Amino acid sequence: MRLTARSLTARSFLPAVLALTVAATGCAPQDDPPAAGTPAGTSGPASASGCAAGGLATETRGKLTVGTDKPAYAPWFEDDDPASGKGFESAVAYAVAKALGYGADQVVWQTVPFNNSFAPGSKSFDFDINQVSISDERERAVDFSSGYYDVRQAVVALKSSPFAGAKNAAALKGAKLGAQVGTTSLDTIDEIIKPSRQPAVFQKNDFAKSALRNGQVDAIVVDLPTAFYITSAEVTDAKVVGQFAGSSGDAEQFGLVLDKGSALTSCVTRAVDTLRADGTLAALEKRWLSDAVDVPVLK
Repeated sequence: MRLTARSLTARSFLPAVLALTVAATGCAPQDDPPAAGTPAGTSGPASASGCAAGGLATETRGKLTVGTDKPAYAPWFEDDDPASGKGFESAVAYAVAKALGYGADQVVWQTVPFNNSFAPGSKSFDFDINQVSISDERERAVDFSSGYYDVRQAVVALKSSPFAGAKNAAALKGAKLGAQVGTTSLDTIDEIIKPSRQPAVFQKNDFAKSALRNGQVDAIVVDLPTAFYITSAEVTDAKVVGQFAGSSGDAEQFGLVLDKGSALTSCVTRAVDTLRADGTLAALEKRWLSDAVDVPVLK
């Protein structure tokens, strides 16, 4: 609740008015002093941006509610436990929370199906983190923070597949491909590969992986870190065929999802930008995500 400034009663004494006018020339309004511990020249936690540390207008006062899907897949989360702080997106969520002034014990996780996170309608989370790519279409329904991860899409096929040696998108045109519904992985199939066969669409990546393992599809498209994890830990007789430089000619990024018009969007974006600028995001990516070294680019 904001306090209303008290009105001052005007006085009609001319001498007093003249005296105050003269005094005012040497008494310009003074800025409020910075908060304790705030470096000179920077704003304190209660700055004009409204991003008061730990005091944002969140879903639950004093808490930060973060949404993600279940299961929460590696390498984004470990052991299907978003609250562990392990895995790239779990670590990013807690880093953003800290930047906003919320400790780990003030973060509350909520299960939100992938497609629900960016569907139209009010949200019950403060932000959602679940490998959601920023797009113009999605931004008509929700807000996004600035990007926290630069995405590459990749093709995964069984080592025995005739498509395992594909060097470009043209070599994949005759393949039966699969991807999760509502994802940029599916967009990559439709807009870049443009296969001659209708792609298989799955509600979850788990179903896509099962289809690959059982030979129901020739290859699946997923983001590159997920491709590394699939081939190293889940479908070990599969390989990463290659990666794409980007979707539709634009750099693809994952962003945190917020309610449309959320009062938190600018604060969350500032937190992400700070983590990128100070090297935190790069350090977390290096720790939790595999390198793209030696994975050919499919053109």
